[in-house]
Amino acid sequence: MPARVERTDPDGVDYGRVMQLTFVATIVAGAPLVAALSLAVELTTWTERALFAVRVGAVVWIVTALAVYAYERRVNA
Repeated sequence: MPARVERTDPDGVDYGRVMQLTFVATIVAGAPLVAALSLAVELTTWTERALFAVRVGAVVWIVTALAVYAYERRVNA
């Protein structure tokens, strides 16, 4: 049986938690947002669809990451 994972008490922002929350929030909120935004754009090929999803998804990811980081920083202050 593997050893139990110890709990940590980081000083300041827990970046592991920020990454996990960013991942979950981006999937939950980002996927429907990308799908909704794609309705307003004519995407005729799979390449256009993939590039659109990557471009919009990158913006959603960075905005979500910054928002989660700001929230965690404010809560830990």
